[in-house]
Amino acid sequence: MNVKVLCVGRLKEKFYTEACNEFKKRISRYADIEIIEVNDEKAPEQLSPALMEQVKDAEGKRMMEKVLPGEYLIAMDLKGKELTSPELSQLMEEIMNSGKSRIDFAIGGSLGLSAEILARADKRISFGKPTFSHQIFRIMLLEQIYRAFKIMRGEPYHK
Repeated sequence: MNVKVLCVGRLKEKFYTEACNEFKKRISRYADIEIIEVNDEKAPEQLSPALMEQVKDAEGKRMMEKVLPGEYLIAMDLKGKELTSPELSQLMEEIMNSGKSRIDFAIGGSLGLSAEILARADKRISFGKPTFSHQIFRIMLLEQIYRAFKIMRGEPYHK
């Protein structure tokens, strides 16, 4: 199994990078894990709706270049379906059992994901209604991917 996490923006603080690296190491016992960062679009604080779409489109095009044909794409979207950890584990297992060997997770920038990414996504999931920084969300997603593999294998994980 290959897991790819596509992210808009880079981690700047060392403690975020260390947390991501720890979960990458843990996940690597179960799957090949790759994190791909694409540049975020520079934009002023106040944007018109049209400019917001332009920013998301530019970031989305960079992400789409990294999604290969045949990969199962899960968009992390506030409007997506909320899943429990066991449900995420079950989804990942079903994808694997369907013959897909690659699962991609897409995390948008501060404005979210482009319409192109959302249209290409095989599934949209959400971690709830609160908004998280992309740095913290990346760590949360990696932790949930790790937890999903532990659940899949019937291995204990702290509750």
